[in-house]
Amino acid sequence: MSVTAKELARLLGLSEAAVSLALNNKPGVSTSTRMSVLNAARERGYDFTRKAVADRSRGTICFAVYKKSGAVVADTPFFAALADGISLACKRQGFDYVIRYLYEDERLDSELYALDAAGFSGLILLATEMDLASVRRFSGVRTPTVLLDSYFETLDYDCILINNIQGAFVATDYLIMKRRAQAGYLRSAYPINNFEERADGFYKAIRKNGLSSSKSVVHRLTPSQEGAYEDMRSLIAAGEELAECYFADNDIIAIGAARALKEAGLQIPRDIAIIGFDDLPMCEVFDPPLTTVHIPIAVMGETAVRRLIDRIDRGPLHPVKIEINTVLKKRKSV
Repeated sequence: MSVTAKELARLLGLSEAAVSLALNNKPGVSTSTRMSVLNAARERGYDFTRKAVADRSRGTICFAVYKKSGAVVADTPFFAALADGISLACKRQGFDYVIRYLYEDERLDSELYALDAAGFSGLILLATEMDLASVRRFSGVRTPTVLLDSYFETLDYDCILINNIQGAFVATDYLIMKRRAQAGYLRSAYPINNFEERADGFYKAIRKNGLSSSKSVVHRLTPSQEGAYEDMRSLIAAGEELAECYFADNDIIAIGAARALKEAGLQIPRDIAIIGFDDLPMCEVFDPPLTTVHIPIAVMGETAVRRLIDRIDRGPLHPVKIEINTVLKKRKSV
């Protein structure tokens, strides 16, 4: 019976990780350790043929991150976690993974040509900042493609996205129930599909509670922490009306605005309550910890990979829209 990598590790007194690096001829172990592992593997009948078959990649999936302005798609924990989830799902399914960044400028057409010519098995396109015209520029790309984090009614793409309406509705409904007051809205000054859907959920909850949509105080804020902070400072200084509680399009806006409110002497949640969206790690360490809408980021990435592999393996399929439900994380800001 042939020896396994785990048995080799135990036999040689090495970690399984070190044995794996040696067997796969990868850096991270010394030459002497690599030779010891390979010699022991040959002597004890390690099945290199089976390893070669197991290690053979089924192809390469490209995660293409599209940036129109970078105002929303930035180097945040959300997008880092999304990339990690896609990478892990690809590995589990036997595919290699690469990431490419695309920018809406004069080089885009040549970048799309290069992307299609690269021979990727499939493409997961992060469409957070894309509009209809942006997506249509990909119509000539022949590589099987799944759109992530946005949806376009008139285009025949599989779309995997957050259930933004559900998340915003649940958050706003909870806010109104807890405060018994008309909820205000910290709305992004930069429009994207996700934020428009969150607005739908917000106003749906307002109407469900018998309130008038026109009476909700709405502040348009820059979707960055410093931008939201500066915008909110200006509004407070100008004497703008403030609501008793707010739903924010995302955590970054919520935290930036909350900083300005606290600086003006208002206490959260005693004076003003706030709920965010995304559940970024900073929410737990903010003072007070931010109530927010949690997105199962890993599930989004895994779902996109599974659907793309279905397209790769089975050919053309009827397009689907898959929405990933959210969970309200109740903390101390309400």
